[in-house]
Amino acid sequence: MSKLTPRALALLTALALAGCTTTSPDVVQRSDAQRMSQVQDAVVLSVRPVTVEGSQSGVGAAAGGVIGGVAGSSVGGYRESVAVGVLGAVVGGVVGNTVERQATREDAVEILVQLKNGERRAIVQAKAEQTFAPGDPVVLVTTGGRTRVTKAVPATAPAQPAPAPVYTPGGRSQPPS
Repeated sequence: MSKLTPRALALLTALALAGCTTTSPDVVQRSDAQRMSQVQDAVVLSVRPVTVEGSQSGVGAAAGGVIGGVAGSSVGGYRESVAVGVLGAVVGGVVGNTVERQATREDAVEILVQLKNGERRAIVQAKAEQTFAPGDPVVLVTTGGRTRVTKAVPATAPAQPAPAPVYTPGGRSQPPS
């Protein structure tokens, strides 16, 4: 059985952490399913690319510390292995924290919109399939304190009911005039 190098373990940790979080408007939290959301119409004023900073939950530092400690403790004799193990744990923790931050960082957009009442709002969300440009009609969907922006569906005129037929004394119906 081959041993994984510390670099390979750090890469695996980064990949595992990368799937832990998202701010994508295309992904809805399980707790938001089947909940009523507040919807507001707006128009896009501007869009600019931003980066959402990665998280620092401590998982990356802990994993890096363990990996660095184990890798360092396998060096030299007893005294050297303790010293190098401690040093490896410290360095591994710093590297693990950096890997976690980089793995959970997201490219996003800041969308400045104007509501119909004239108020302006700025929403930051991960890049998604929909792209926005100034002048686009959009809908702000707010659920549980989180707001996402989506393109507005073009409004259609409500269907007009068919006119009721007019009955005459002879029993024939005539179209309304």
